[in-house]
Amino acid sequence: MLEIKNLHAELEEDSDVKILRGVDLKVGAGEVHAIMGPNGSGKSTLSYVLSGRDGYEVTEGSATLEGHDLLDMEPEERAAAGLFLAFQYPVEIPGVGNMTFMRTALNAQRKARGQEELSAGDFLKIVRAKAKDLQIDADMLKRPVNTGFSGGEKKRNEILQMALLEPKMCVLDETDSGLDVDAMKLVSDGVNALRDAGRGFLVITHYQRLLNHIKPDVVHIMSEGRIIRTGGPELALEVEEQGYGHILEAV
Repeated sequence: MLEIKNLHAELEEDSDVKILRGVDLKVGAGEVHAIMGPNGSGKSTLSYVLSGRDGYEVTEGSATLEGHDLLDMEPEERAAAGLFLAFQYPVEIPGVGNMTFMRTALNAQRKARGQEELSAGDFLKIVRAKAKDLQIDADMLKRPVNTGFSGGEKKRNEILQMALLEPKMCVLDETDSGLDVDAMKLVSDGVNALRDAGRGFLVITHYQRLLNHIKPDVVHIMSEGRIIRTGGPELALEVEEQGYGHILEAV
């Protein structure tokens, strides 16, 4: 589904700052892969490059989703192709209603895929049902996007967006950041509800605690812009118990 080959990227404004240095990664349909690693290893940059965020230049390599070249697409085209990025720090958008934002995003993607746009009534039925599963109350839906939301509310709101858009590949960039135990459980339940044979997940995290809830099939360790070790879920437990030092020394 998602295939990354020898991906290199640097800061657009400073070519001396090379962040990704040959990332190779393949996530199949129905698989959940986790990426862990020390600060500054390039984990978040990988998510930004995949989603098409400004400020980064790919100098070598490729990234495809179901055989389609992601790097040749604009960010909105990547989203329509089925890529979703949940941010570490979701931004507030004052003046833009949450419901309006989500309905506009969903209908834009449906239109790009040649599907009929949803009426306000049909959308309302869908969003209320999915919001109930994530324990998002009606007041949150009426407020401007993420404005005045707690950290947990912002993350649940992003998972709601993901549930509505039903992407093929979900990239979660440290979605556990700033969450308490209860909020993490709610967010994880929302993610797990979306797991199916036709959807892949790439979960970027520092901590084993998230992976206790979102159980990955594969765990990767990233350092200095490349993946240096891959294993099963037990690799995350090894990092939790011993840290990264012994893994970095073995490279």
